[in-house]
Amino acid sequence: MNNAHTKTILVIGELLADLISENNIESLAFSSNFIINQGGSPANLSANLKWLGNQTNLVGCVGEDGLGDYLINEMQMAGLSAKYLQRIPKHQTSIVLVGKSTGTPDFIAYRHADMQIGKIDDELIESSGLLHTTAFALSKEPAKSHILEAFAKAYRAGKFISIDWNYAPAIWNENNGQEVFEQICAFNPLLKISLDDMERFTGQQLSIAKSIDALSQVNAQFICLTCGKDGVWYRQGKGKWAYKAAHPTQQVVSVTGAGDAFWAGFLSHFIANKPIESCIDNALAIARKKIEKEGALYSSRHITLP
Repeated sequence: MNNAHTKTILVIGELLADLISENNIESLAFSSNFIINQGGSPANLSANLKWLGNQTNLVGCVGEDGLGDYLINEMQMAGLSAKYLQRIPKHQTSIVLVGKSTGTPDFIAYRHADMQIGKIDDELIESSGLLHTTAFALSKEPAKSHILEAFAKAYRAGKFISIDWNYAPAIWNENNGQEVFEQICAFNPLLKISLDDMERFTGQQLSIAKSIDALSQVNAQFICLTCGKDGVWYRQGKGKWAYKAAHPTQQVVSVTGAGDAFWAGFLSHFIANKPIESCIDNALAIARKKIEKEGALYSSRHITLP
């Protein structure tokens, strides 16, 4: 199982417009000017993977409107093909308001087109070695069913499955996400989850130790618990948990997008069959670069890659 015969990473999920506050704010309750950016964790991840020199395809859905045009253009500027970006006329492009912050950012999502992702082409699945998505993308139909169907096919074909369980109650509403989480874990995934995600998912304020205890019961090929400035804990299969400290930063510009940068760094090495220690080191290095930089990583080609 999990014989990735190709290095292509297929990323499925939200492509949307982030309206990010111009200044750091504690909450969106405080007024601020906002700047439009290409957003969506899967889109950010795919752009980061491309920037790191990987073969990657992005499946997402936007409306037939100006914001949709803007987002597709941004993806093309990042070097990604628009071939698998779906467009629908009856739903507006999704928007997320984000409060820029040095901590966990406040956000409000206005969702329309992003959740309308259709059936994933079988040939696209077959040509990929690894498939990735997010809890955000799995929270609404019809995207949820189509993504899970693609994952089931990929798993049966021996592909790697990756999930960023960026769970947020405001996105799932009355659904606690547990059923979908269990469905994903049945695919023996590479699981990324942050300490903040764990607290939101369980509804409890958890210490790192208690989060590790809870995750020790989860079925996954690899689990990565990111703890921000407190580094990362990780575990392969049923092995022992290991720890690496976060890389020191010269300055914290914004942590928005740091998680996507981290996982892009990890997957970039993982798909190249690098040792897990190397994957984690690369993930931490790319996350540091994002924390120290304003805007997307791919917008500054002069940054030296690790």
